[in-house]
Amino acid sequence: MIFKEFGNKNMPTIVFIHGGGLSWWSWKRHIEALKNDYFIVAPIIDGHGEAGDTTFISIQKSAEQVIEYIKKSCNGKVFLLAGLSIGAQIVVEVLSREFSIAENAVIESALVYPIKSTTALTVPMFNLCYGLIKRRWFAKLQAKSLKIPDDLFDEYFKDSLKISKESLINISLSNGNYSIPSTACNIKSKTLIIVGEKELSIMKKSASLLHDTIKGSSLKVIEKAGHGEFSLVQTDKYISLLRQF
Repeated sequence: MIFKEFGNKNMPTIVFIHGGGLSWWSWKRHIEALKNDYFIVAPIIDGHGEAGDTTFISIQKSAEQVIEYIKKSCNGKVFLLAGLSIGAQIVVEVLSREFSIAENAVIESALVYPIKSTTALTVPMFNLCYGLIKRRWFAKLQAKSLKIPDDLFDEYFKDSLKISKESLINISLSNGNYSIPSTACNIKSKTLIIVGEKELSIMKKSASLLHDTIKGSSLKVIEKAGHGEFSLVQTDKYISLLRQF
């Protein structure tokens, strides 16, 4: 895992963890807006972008890497830990292992109910369509489904060429098989849970479970928003909500 750093190290630390198939650049506008007031860390999850020469193993392994970085580089605690999709699952895993590692946490679109068909379908699916990710037209379709803004497409396409089939399979398996840790009820961070109104029912069900499990947490349903659309597309509103929170 590569850790990109921005801003002044003497300021409170925010860690933004990107979604699957994305990279640190998905937080570019957030970094620009916040870097004068905070020290921003944007990890690149193994298997993605500049870390494409490594293989993604699991959400649990990624959480261990984030915890190690925070302990070594941030005196063991950060002001805010935020993530989207698989990045949000990593946030859940980090907080469920180290209950007070973040003063605040934002969990957007985190799946915490395992999908039964994931294991059976993942390997055959990627064996069939892995070659398509190197085609620009297919990448355009994927970018649209991931709600990636047009100005970030070139970076997305460039990075999508670097991800291995093994990493893609592991990402899909880890994401689809992830369930909320039993220790999540011990999380001490002030936590905001976000889900889009237009997301799949299992995502809304996951958000409700997280809200019910994490004591004192807040749940916000974003009107007319799909998966990842709030932080990626409605960036100004996302940043405003962060500041209020």
